[in-house]
Amino acid sequence: MIPWLLIDSAVVPGAEVELRLMRRGGEFSMMLDDNELMNSRLSGSEEALATLACRRIESVKHPNILIGGLGMGFTLRAALAVLGPEARIVVAELVPSVIAWARGPMAQLFGGSLSDPRATIREADAVDVIRSRDSAFDAILLDVDNGPEALIRKANNSLYDLKGLKTIYQALRRNGVLAIWSSGPNPAFTKRLGDAGFEVNEVNVRATTRRKGARHLIWFATKR
Repeated sequence: MIPWLLIDSAVVPGAEVELRLMRRGGEFSMMLDDNELMNSRLSGSEEALATLACRRIESVKHPNILIGGLGMGFTLRAALAVLGPEARIVVAELVPSVIAWARGPMAQLFGGSLSDPRATIREADAVDVIRSRDSAFDAILLDVDNGPEALIRKANNSLYDLKGLKTIYQALRRNGVLAIWSSGPNPAFTKRLGDAGFEVNEVNVRATTRRKGARHLIWFATKR
């Protein structure tokens, strides 16, 4: 068995917790304490986050999309694969080292996605980007934590409470879609999305593209 090697670590701003990048052969893992946040072999649900969200806005000629969290680039790559040349994607990543890892040890995973002219990578808090612009986005895709109960950074809770969801509602254009990845269901959050004015749909997806492994959940909430 090939052992895991520590490639680098970084402190998450505002959380004072350590994020670690691990490598085993050609496999990468991001760890927070004993929790694996993502693995380069398990991309299915993150890809579905982008693919299914983009299908919901396919009639938009010049879509503007915000992705909260760069991670290992699964969501960004999937969005670029299905969107046309007129699309514009902003990726807000809070941790500078994650961007550096994408351009360094994990560059092969990202391929040409970071240099795609449709994509802009911003070292920024997704919360701040959402709050700064009204009616700016056709889709907002959030994979900044383990779901609507913030695990990494408690400040992320401001995205998921009723006030935060109403702010996201304002940041979306008419018929815009909010897509949120989660490791599991949360009925109280589903209700909260409805209370914020969204039309809500829940989709269960597999962690791998081979339709095997753990099931994750994605909320698709549409502004009407």
